[in-house]
Amino acid sequence: MRKIIVTEFITLDGVVEAPGGAETAHPNAGWQTKYGSPEGRKYKIDEVASVDALLLGRTTFNVFAAYWPGETGPFADPINRLPKYVVSRSLQKTDWNNSHILRDVAKDVAALKNSDGGDILVYGSATLVKALLQHGLVDDLRLMVHPLSVGGGLRIFDDNRQLNKFRLKHSHAFGNGVLMLEYQSVS
Repeated sequence: MRKIIVTEFITLDGVVEAPGGAETAHPNAGWQTKYGSPEGRKYKIDEVASVDALLLGRTTFNVFAAYWPGETGPFADPINRLPKYVVSRSLQKTDWNNSHILRDVAKDVAALKNSDGGDILVYGSATLVKALLQHGLVDDLRLMVHPLSVGGGLRIFDDNRQLNKFRLKHSHAFGNGVLMLEYQSVS
């Protein structure tokens, strides 16, 4: 069985919205960009190199598809090469290389997880991540916690009062104050 690994840039107040800046009209969009570092970049390059597929929500997929196909390098090359699965009920087609549309989280993502192959990485995709958590489909949770709060926005943990348990696998503080936390599901 493949593992589904969720990776998120996240603030101290739990917000995952608009870390890069252009994703939404959040008033503090771009909060993550001020914390770039060589060790954070290396972590992200190693992370994408360690998986066999990407799983994305429609909004994140559209942002990625508009940017990454024209890029090259140690981060862009795997993103463009890997199979990409987008979960969407409204998207009818995609032109991005090696992309596939899934319609149903509970059925289609569970089937993907039970298929042959290596690990699957989920970037951002807050709405999708909430659904994955609700269906018990998250195996690993990687949170790159940034030392700031942005006063509200999309979060992956909402008020549904569902219990999800995780065990800390690894933690590391980067020199810029960002804390990398890696958790494994114990459900």
